[in-house]
Amino acid sequence: MEVEIKFRVKIEDIKPKIEAIAQFDHEEVQDDLYFSIPLPSLLRIRRIVNRNENILGYKLIKDSRNEEFDEIEVKVDDFEKTREILKRLGFKEDVRIKKHRYVYKLDDVTFELNRVEGLGDFLDIEVISNDPEKAKEKIWKIAGMLRLSEEDVEPRLYQELMKEITSR
Repeated sequence: MEVEIKFRVKIEDIKPKIEAIAQFDHEEVQDDLYFSIPLPSLLRIRRIVNRNENILGYKLIKDSRNEEFDEIEVKVDDFEKTREILKRLGFKEDVRIKKHRYVYKLDDVTFELNRVEGLGDFLDIEVISNDPEKAKEKIWKIAGMLRLSEEDVEPRLYQELMKEITSR
């Protein structure tokens, strides 16, 4: 299970703190296309532009704070053909999220530092674990090292945030 907590941050403030404790892994330019399906399920195609990769992903949200996910991902060769298949199956396009992501690693913890077009900067701290409570304890310990608190948490999904902005 993927356990992650998302924080609102400023990249220029948090990046040096992350770099002091974790190893830089890679950078991604992402273009995510979400399809309209009822929560707690999420369906998306992700284009990782700078790596020439496409990933079809399904997530099932396991808790009310959007911190625990059962996730299945598979690489696909062609973004547009996958998009067309999903549309022909009756799925409607919902929201597009564009991100510039910096990924760092510290043991089994992944830091995803994101600049999201139209939404701002976020840090997802993620642990893959069968014990969500233990994973959250680890995430909060690291969050404390980064001087992040409950007040910095953004519990809404990127899709929810984007819909709020576009509906204004």
